[in-house]
Amino acid sequence: MAVKVLVVDDSGFFRRRVSEILSSDPNIQVVGTATNGREAIDQVLALKPDVITMDYEMPMMDGITAVRNIMQRCPTPVLMFSSLTHEGARVTLDALDAGAVDYLPKNFEDISRNPDKVKQLLCEKVHTVSRSNRRYSTFCSSSVATPSTSPRGTASALPASTAPRAGSAAATPAPAASRSPAPKRKAYKLVAIGTSTGGPVALQRVLTQLPANFPAPIVLIQHMPAAFTKAFADRLDKLCRIRVKEAEDGDVLRPGLALLAPGGKQMMIDGRGAVRILPGDDRLNYKPCVDVTFGSAAKSFHDKVLAVVLTGMGADGREGARLLKQSGSQVWAQDEASCVIYGMPMAVVKANLADAVYGLDEIGRHLTEACV
Repeated sequence: MAVKVLVVDDSGFFRRRVSEILSSDPNIQVVGTATNGREAIDQVLALKPDVITMDYEMPMMDGITAVRNIMQRCPTPVLMFSSLTHEGARVTLDALDAGAVDYLPKNFEDISRNPDKVKQLLCEKVHTVSRSNRRYSTFCSSSVATPSTSPRGTASALPASTAPRAGSAAATPAPAASRSPAPKRKAYKLVAIGTSTGGPVALQRVLTQLPANFPAPIVLIQHMPAAFTKAFADRLDKLCRIRVKEAEDGDVLRPGLALLAPGGKQMMIDGRGAVRILPGDDRLNYKPCVDVTFGSAAKSFHDKVLAVVLTGMGADGREGARLLKQSGSQVWAQDEASCVIYGMPMAVVKANLADAVYGLDEIGRHLTEACV
């Protein structure tokens, strides 16, 4: 059955071109278009699309406000269009926080110069988003509220608030369905977390549960463009009790510090506990790549790594997890019910590499319990 798509954009040119590109795929049907957020809400209620492509800057009602309203009234997977700028990154992260599943750069030049590449990327994204967990809306809408004061300065781990942000859906998170016992405590030298689609919200949910005095260094690998990772790290740093920064070559691992791999590059860990940032390798699908960082951590820290694979499309992280397991380290996977896309964690679980499978809201608490 064809994926039904609603195209939302105030640009007539962009609406027309996106509709033409999507309609060229026999497994995608454009069922309607809208020129602003209010019109989009009406069309969603009337047409019940499987996927919505959404612009941000529109008259009457912007895209983020529209996403929040749609998640309240008729939760539907949303693919946001974004500019590859710092402001575009901020807007995209806000949209993901509001409930959007994924995003694509809005680049008029690419549409003109590389139509085949744009068609392949856009259609693949739409098919991926259509397969996202529909219960995702209950997770994203209860994301962690921004603290009224700086979250640092407290040594105790406080649970992430489940109160929705102003204007977000008052959804109740799905009950935790842990299939694994509580973790055993160990003096880990590194916590490594890898993720892709759905990761920005998932990482926020996990990291905001960690105390300022979290005893292990953390590295984060999120599939994300180069223009976005600095803004994402800054956002997490403001929300979390631990420190978060975009990793730079030579950064030293420290307890209570999370280093986010920069987009477009690869991040490795050396035996001295320092981070190496390397140019992106075109032979690898992902830049940054979870397998690369996990593999280097296995070589450097052997059985003293705790790795976590969160929501994401594909199987990045599986081979790195295999190397970690061979070295005696622990590997956790996010459970299917709380994933936006159960791809990366599923690959780890199906390969029998997961020591534990936890729901998203359990992972931060269990990290605090496991690390000494």
